[in-house]
Amino acid sequence: MPDGSPAPRPVVPAPGLAAVAGATWVILPTYNEASNLGPISGAILERLPDAVLLIVDDASPDGTGRLADELAAADPRIRVRHRAAKQGLGPAYLDGFGVALAGGAARVVQMDADWSHDPGYLPGLVGALEQSDLALGSRYVRGGGVRDWGLARRVISRGGSLFARTVLGLHEHDLTGGFKAWRAELLAGLPRDGIHSGGYVFQIEMTYLADRLGGRIVEVPIVFTDRRVGVSKMSRRIIFEAFAVVLRLRWDELRGRGTLARARAARQARRAAPPDAGASGHDAVDAG
Repeated sequence: MPDGSPAPRPVVPAPGLAAVAGATWVILPTYNEASNLGPISGAILERLPDAVLLIVDDASPDGTGRLADELAAADPRIRVRHRAAKQGLGPAYLDGFGVALAGGAARVVQMDADWSHDPGYLPGLVGALEQSDLALGSRYVRGGGVRDWGLARRVISRGGSLFARTVLGLHEHDLTGGFKAWRAELLAGLPRDGIHSGGYVFQIEMTYLADRLGGRIVEVPIVFTDRRVGVSKMSRRIIFEAFAVVLRLRWDELRGRGTLARARAARQARRAAPPDAGASGHDAVDAG
């Protein structure tokens, strides 16, 4: 690859599973989630029985990737994307988004594999796309909340969302959460190169770009529960990166540069192209 990072291995589908046009795809990044993967996969497909579940594994040393292959061999709704090394949450999601869009997805859900995102919310989150382009699983609207967090973690999460809302001029209350459902048309219009990869900042930047490109965004209340098994991957570096990148996003927007500027330029190019030139069925949502 041009940036020197290892190339991912091809997607491994269960035998006989063809591209599923118009389906809901659930993207589930994993790294050392062997204890959670089987139960969470079953729970996801119980709530969304017609969905395609794409497990994106970053070469987990605990055997998560091998387990994912076994699940895919047993269930034709499961696919696996093996990545050659641990590269972060953002790149894993972006990789999975590309696979889902190429597979003809109509809706794409992103969620964690550690049970912090309850699969019971999936039908409501996907259903919200009937009236929106992006549905956020929100801890900070009426009916939402968090469990099993200490005071410091609560302050960091709420403070990060408030900071991003203020600096970027957004209206959504939960900007750092990672439980989201996308309409494919909006997701396909976002630039998947140049997005910052950190956990918090990736979530903020994706929602920011969706807002600036005219996406209709709603918040669906969820209760977030700290992971059941394993160790949280949150770090001080990720938190500081988020604050710095939020400021950079606003500065770049004021100067007409950065990822948002490239996204707007790409949208203008699509509008100017002849109707039959490179049509993919996944054009960006227009701001109007």
